[in-house]
Amino acid sequence: MAPDAAFLARALDAAQRAADAAEAVTLPRYRARDFSVETKADATPVTEADRGAEAAIKRVLRAAFPDHAFYGEEEGREGDGDFLWLIDPIDGTKAFVRGYPFFSTQIALMHAGEILAGVSAAGAYGERMWATRGGGAFLASNGGAPRRVGVSPATTFDADTAISTGNLRTLASGPRWNALADLVRRSGRIRGYGDFVHYHLLARGAIDLVVESDLNILDIAPLVLIVREAGGVFTDLDGRAIDLDTRSALAGPPALHADALRAFAA
Repeated sequence: MAPDAAFLARALDAAQRAADAAEAVTLPRYRARDFSVETKADATPVTEADRGAEAAIKRVLRAAFPDHAFYGEEEGREGDGDFLWLIDPIDGTKAFVRGYPFFSTQIALMHAGEILAGVSAAGAYGERMWATRGGGAFLASNGGAPRRVGVSPATTFDADTAISTGNLRTLASGPRWNALADLVRRSGRIRGYGDFVHYHLLARGAIDLVVESDLNILDIAPLVLIVREAGGVFTDLDGRAIDLDTRSALAGPPALHADALRAFAA
């Protein structure tokens, strides 16, 4: 039986409380610059704040849903079953380490491959966004009241279009680099906000398209749902649905997403 609205509300509440628990670990350390840095096998940094935040998240989620499985950035897969929590305790650890606020906690619940609920908490930046399947996408800024958000109404690439890019290493190494260059020429602005920031901007209509390669599902899981619930389309660069094996992202209002997808497929 598919999860109902009451279940989704419980899941979202648990995710919000888990994000609060994570930020109780990360934000004091960030502000005090109180952490040491190690380098993982994949050459990316990790701090004790990453590990402590993931543990705090799991304590909250396990108390609410003891039978669910977990896939965390620091500790990998734990448990089996159709319900899987996707957790990145500090997405943007390099920003965290270098002292600028483009980092966040990403928490999402997936059921049988579908993302049902998600929270993107960026306390140092002053924003939190969340969504449930079929329930819309919401933004709270700097402690203010939540408001429902939506993507821009843009339908064509023109002088008013704003594109943001994230990691592009793989894209830059292949023929799609020229396709991206063409989209840039057809648009008014190109920026590289990166990490959670450009997805938040996209979901509230402040930019019009996000293009990324070289990522993983833990970087984007709640953001996928947030963008979709805000009226956007979110796939990989081949137009495939987002899943645990996703390595790229293309997101925007329906018409721009379709136009960009055609460009990348040419």
